[in-house]
Amino acid sequence: MIPLTGGYLNPGLVPAKALAAAAGRAARRPATWLAPPPRGVSGLRRWFATEIGGDVTPSDVLIVAGGQAALTHAFHALAAPGRPVLVETPSYPGALAAAKAAGLRTVAVPVDADGVRPDLLAEAFAVTGARLFYCQPTLHNPTGATQPRERREQVLAVARAAGAFVIEDDYARHMTLGPAPPPLVTLDGHGVVVYIHSLTKITAPSVRVAGLVARGPAAHRLRAVQLVESFFVSRVLQETVLEFLDSPAWRRHVAAVAAETTVRRDALVAALARHLPEASPHLLPRGGMHLWVRLPRDTDEAALVEAARRHGVLVSPGGIYYPSEPPGPHLRLSHTAVTHLAEIGEGVRRLAAALADQASAKTS
Repeated sequence: MIPLTGGYLNPGLVPAKALAAAAGRAARRPATWLAPPPRGVSGLRRWFATEIGGDVTPSDVLIVAGGQAALTHAFHALAAPGRPVLVETPSYPGALAAAKAAGLRTVAVPVDADGVRPDLLAEAFAVTGARLFYCQPTLHNPTGATQPRERREQVLAVARAAGAFVIEDDYARHMTLGPAPPPLVTLDGHGVVVYIHSLTKITAPSVRVAGLVARGPAAHRLRAVQLVESFFVSRVLQETVLEFLDSPAWRRHVAAVAAETTVRRDALVAALARHLPEASPHLLPRGGMHLWVRLPRDTDEAALVEAARRHGVLVSPGGIYYPSEPPGPHLRLSHTAVTHLAEIGEGVRRLAAALADQASAKTS
């Protein structure tokens, strides 16, 4: 079974040896086994503040148990049950699930090749009265779009005019090829952005560590929610992550992932052009882990996903990324979960065979 799905690095790309060495160094310090400061280990908070840039300080950073936990905390802290939350459409399914679990009503705002459209965002705020917007400005999941700086400033202006908070999910900043536009939080002088910077995607699934940046009343509410929902992140894990980030292995790993991501992305694009030209990528992302692919309009998306499984390839259906009715059939195809590069081409060939079988069944 070839996995053209999944949201983590293949085990061969995980810096397991460097993480194990970092864990060994951290575990030998007796203080590692004591309770951490409530907001997180000071060195790790300082690292996040420096990495994010702008006027973000260590006191603005709260260490939480990964990006998904950060989303859960933010949705519970920033909106009351029953209230609307604006989300990009399509959008990350984990965020849609977290919003639903918090009792919020998701309202879709369309995106284009540069991310969410500010004009439609302003209209959605006006129509719904929402005071919260969730977005992924860099390497949006699933489309891969990255907002240019001008669009980011427009989004911030719209949110400020609406008196709303923005949850910025920066899950893939370290998987961007070349320089990325600055995070929204570094352009925000009014405290409207709550920023999530997770290390899980770029390191390993078990590195459940993220920096959650907030200021003013939002920061107090987020800390109160974290105390109830998870208390704090294990100090052993925090100290291990800090050891890894402060070592030369961190930068070497980021560079290695960037190089491998480029090769895999290009291999996936080439395989689609060769074996499945009727399925067109939404855009060529500047990094990340996947492509967002439009299928022929008459494709039965659910049937194709099942047929693909029978042919030996796993793919993610596009429907799960929409908070409301999808505009057409899509797939999200990941290139990071496979073990070998050759599996990408073979996986797309199997997917093409599944689509051909489905077309034959319709005509017979």
